Order: sequence, then structure tokens, then C-alpha cells
Amino acid sequence: MNLRFFRIALLVGLSVLTAQAVMAQPGAVRVGCLFPLTGPGGLYGRDSAIAVQMAKDHLQALAPSDYPQLDISIEDTRSKALRSVQIAKSFIQDSKVDFLCGVVSSSIARAVSAEALRSRTFFIGTDHASPSLVTDDLHPYYFRVSNGTRQSMFAGAQYIAENHQLPDRPLRIAFIGPDYEYGYQAWDDLRAFLDQRGVSYEVAGEFWPKLFETDYTVYLQQLSTSDLDIVVSGHWGLDLVTFVKQATQFDLFEQAQFMNFDAGGNYEVFAGLGNDMPLGLVLSARHHVNWPPTGQNRDFVQQFYERAGRYPSYAAQGAYAGILAIAEAVRVAGGTKDKGRLRLALESLELSLPEDPQGFKSRMDPATHQLLQVQAIGHTVFNNTYPPATVQLGDWSIYHPPAQWPRLPPSPTAE
Repeated sequence: MNLRFFRIALLVGLSVLTAQAVMAQPGAVRVGCLFPLTGPGGLYGRDSAIAVQMAKDHLQALAPSDYPQLDISIEDTRSKALRSVQIAKSFIQDSKVDFLCGVVSSSIARAVSAEALRSRTFFIGTDHASPSLVTDDLHPYYFRVSNGTRQSMFAGAQYIAENHQLPDRPLRIAFIGPDYEYGYQAWDDLRAFLDQRGVSYEVAGEFWPKLFETDYTVYLQQLSTSDLDIVVSGHWGLDLVTFVKQATQFDLFEQAQFMNFDAGGNYEVFAGLGNDMPLGLVLSARHHVNWPPTGQNRDFVQQFYERAGRYPSYAAQGAYAGILAIAEAVRVAGGTKDKGRLRLALESLELSLPEDPQGFKSRMDPATHQLLQVQAIGHTVFNNTYPPATVQLGDWSIYHPPAQWPRLPPSPTAE
């Protein structure tokens, strides 16, 4: 094992195989994962790496079984697009992997997906959310096993329709989100779903700070002096933590209902804000440490804590799902040699995951290659069960996915 990989292994607290080591395991299914272990998004990558090992250990504990042996290599993308493409090419050309997996950034995922298509290598997306990957860029070798923004906005529009419509005038909604595709798509989809549901609203402002912004003053001045009913945020991670801290100084949360349907309820945000997290915000995420209240989810959260010494961000559950998806598809297909059978196995995939409520299994939509999952939206309430966070979500509203995922046209309100 070279020194660079050894340092990464120490960083994430598990053994990571090099590409050369993967090839030394004859007959094993070879998987190359791309995660940002350092730099922006590094926490998501480190959580993902721990969850990858948890999934592998879970599969091994099922032995004897017909699940395949997995040899998994993880490379640090550092959240850089060119580096990620180079890693993907090395996995494909040098390591001869059967699957690529991972990727946090949607823009990086699009570049990796293009490499997967060129080489006819399956790419299992575990933690990026743009709908473009399952619409415009969709191809036979890409599948996503975490919630996308389109699912989040579908549930968010339903939540607004059920809880916030006004009898005498349109809702005044402003959006603030990162100035790249993820933010644009989320806002377009939310408006399209609001229109589908016949919600009467008007756009009271759109604000597009750069990704990893550190000062939101100019945007908060405009938001706090506008007549608003709802502020919808498309921020995630440290950007959302920074925004919330600064927004409290402008009393924004007392003036309008704040909502974030895709990443706002991530444990990382609650841990980062601690006592500074306001109560009464409407948030959701792709996985919650305290929902669903099932034994499977409690075990997943506790086992992650025992390995990491902290509670998981939603990225962990996505990576866990990715490894289980690969193993299940290979089991059903009877190996990796027949790509047609593998694709059919993935298109008909059903998984029981920690984020699934009782009686529901995550299932793949064969038309879009998007795993369909239940979305839970809640309010921030006091809950110090998962320190250092002192707030979690409660007062849940639960939304099941449609039988088939819609391909939306551009929103009629989009410019």
C-alpha cells in the first residue's frame, strides 16, 4: 500500500485498498469509489468511507450466502473535477473495476458519469442530487441510490400546498441557493411542482451567492427588508451553517418561514450549529438520525457512532446503500459478465435501507434510474439525544414517492 493511501486510511479510520490491491483478488467484484476525504465536502467523504466498510461487514456477516465478495478501493477526489475524472479513468483502465461509486458534487458526478458511459462501466451515485443525471444525462450505466433534489422538491411542494396556502392572496416566496446547477434545478423543480398542485404564489426574490460563500450580508439585507411568507434555501453543509448563523442577526426567521427540503435537516448542520440552531424551521434531508424510528435505523446510527465517534451525515447512508445495491445486483444477475443482466437487475432493484420506514422498501425507477424513497419533513425542535447537536427534527410530515418518477418540463415561471 502506498503512503498516500495509507494516510487516507488513517484519516477515515478503516482499511482502504489501492487499485493494485483490488486486482490481486481473483473472482471478486471490483469497485472504485470516489469521495472527497479532504478539502470541501471532506466530512461527507469520510462518513461515506466508514459506511462503505459497514456495508461490506454487513454483507460478510450474512455468509454463507450468494452475495459476491467485494474488493473496494477509495480515492480522495478533494472535490476537484479534473482529479475526479483522472481517478475514474484510472479505476476503469488500470484497475478494471466493475463499478464506480460515490461522488458528492453533482457537477463532478456528471463528468464521472460521462466516463462511465464511454467505457460501459456501471456508476452507482451515492451522494449527489441534481436531476440532470437521471434526465438529460441519463444513460444505461448510471444509477442513483440517494434522494435527488427532484424528490425533495416534490415533497416540499406538497408540504407547502398542505400547510401554507393562503385564502386571500398568493404566497410570497423567495429562494436563496448556491450559484450552480444544483441550486438552479432545485428552484426550477419546486416551482414546477407548486404549479402542478395549483398553489397560488409569486416569486418575491431569487438570490444566488457563490458556493462556499462566507458573507451573506448583502443577501440578508434584501431578504429581511422584503415582504415574504416563505424563504426557501438550497444551501447545504457549511454554507447553510454560515447562512443560519448570520440570518439570526437579521431576525429573518421571525419574519418568514424558513424551509430547506433537501439538505437542511442533515445531522452535520445540527452539530455545526449546536445551540445556535433556531427552532421552528422546516427542514428535511436524505437521512435522519432520529427517523424512521426503526431498529434498522437505530442500529445503523449506533454502529456508525461506535466506529467514528460521531453521528453520521446523510452521506453515510447513501454510501451504505450504494454498496448494498452493487452486491444485490450482482447476486441477482449471477455475476458481472453480462452487462445486460446487471442493468436489468439494477432497474428492478429493491433494498431495505436504514432510511426506509416500516413496511416500505426503496425501489429503483427503471425509467430514470433513480431510487424512489420516502421523504420526511419536520420542524426543528429541542433534542439533545445526539450531541453535540441540541436540535433535531420532529413533528414529521411523511411523503411517499409516486409509482413512477415524473420527467418535468421547464417550470412555466422560469425565465
